[in-house]
Amino acid sequence: MTSPETSRRGLATFAVLWFGQLVSILGSGLTSFALGIWVYEQTGSVTRFATMTLCAVAPMVLLAPVAGVVVDRWDRKRVMLVSDTVAALSTLCMLLLYSSGNLQLWHVYLGVCLTAVADAFQEPAFVAASTVLIPERHLGRASGLLQLAQAAGRTLAPPLAGLLMMKLGLSTVMMLDLAAFGLAVVANLLVRVPPPPPSAQGAAQAQEGWVSNLTFGVRFIFRRPGLVGLIAFFSVVNLTLGMAEILVTPLVLQSFTMVELGQVLACSGVGMVAGSALMTVWGGPRRRLTGIVGSGILYGASLMLAGLQPSLLLIATGAFLLTFFNPPIASCSQALWQTLVPADLQGRVFAARMALAWMSTPVAYVISGLLADHVFEPGMRPGGTFAPVFGGLLGMGPGRGIALMMVLMGLLAMVAGVALALFRPARELETIAPETPPRAVGAG
Repeated sequence: MTSPETSRRGLATFAVLWFGQLVSILGSGLTSFALGIWVYEQTGSVTRFATMTLCAVAPMVLLAPVAGVVVDRWDRKRVMLVSDTVAALSTLCMLLLYSSGNLQLWHVYLGVCLTAVADAFQEPAFVAASTVLIPERHLGRASGLLQLAQAAGRTLAPPLAGLLMMKLGLSTVMMLDLAAFGLAVVANLLVRVPPPPPSAQGAAQAQEGWVSNLTFGVRFIFRRPGLVGLIAFFSVVNLTLGMAEILVTPLVLQSFTMVELGQVLACSGVGMVAGSALMTVWGGPRRRLTGIVGSGILYGASLMLAGLQPSLLLIATGAFLLTFFNPPIASCSQALWQTLVPADLQGRVFAARMALAWMSTPVAYVISGLLADHVFEPGMRPGGTFAPVFGGLLGMGPGRGIALMMVLMGLLAMVAGVALALFRPARELETIAPETPPRAVGAG
């Protein structure tokens, strides 16, 4: 039984670490957006801009198994400190190159890759550390706070970075990012993160070699059908969300202006902040699978709403709602995994979970444009393949093929949510006791 004083210390430690995460995410968001502007201004190439985005995602997926082993075998506070230091050094090198007039495109790609490598270790270390700091009843709120930090980075960083780029230039943005990393390092140095309590599985894996440990997270998940069901559901959500991120801009610009596109994107950012704030205050339902399924179905309905008619109000409302329901999905899932997986195994399992669930995101980036340009847009023109079936509901002409994609993606997400609710192993996740106690709160 954890004493109230120990719980308070754990919460205080988490609050300090979360503040470090918040400023680090904001700083990284500033630099990422500003570098994207610089790349596009220098090259005028969407492909090279997209390559930078790929550099920011691919290392996190590819290195997830290695990161998981490191997080479980090393002190998690030190992993976070090293990750922040590597990311800061990457930014510092790009700043020095830019200030001397020598920054080139490949430098940016390499720097973004190094920052992504640091993030691949940072996020699982922070989440695993929070498990031993936060009382179980507050895990949903803690996950909501992490979602809030990420939402703030996505919402505040782009307009602030754009303003700073216009007024002060790229070097100022990168210096602010370095200051943010400094604050994150100080926050880590101020606290003590207790080691996770040992489990029988953790002790057994400690005797195994690196190959066995690299694959342990995947094997842990695939031995439990309920967890596989969760991964499958999130793969669908990430696929549809990734496609929506790509398609919302051409969907809006087919009928409206850049100013109105900005309004839609602003609604999307506000929705994510509002959903994260809700989870921070509420913490989610007692049965976390209910929160995942319910929010997932409403997320799918929001995608469908955005595609129904070429109405700015409908699109903006859909954009707000689909990002509003994402934090409850993610927060309830995170809290559920934290209660099911022993704390000394969470680095490996959470890293594998991240890699498996995120594999669909690059797929979404690749196929969304191809499907829109070559299948759905031609199909929704007068006389097209889909126009006789869907034209009466959605309309025909430019942009309506993308609208049909949004409706079908929303329907897919809703079906995935219903399927997860009907999948007995997933429903039983919260009724079967963990194999070993997954947590031990404390910071003292």
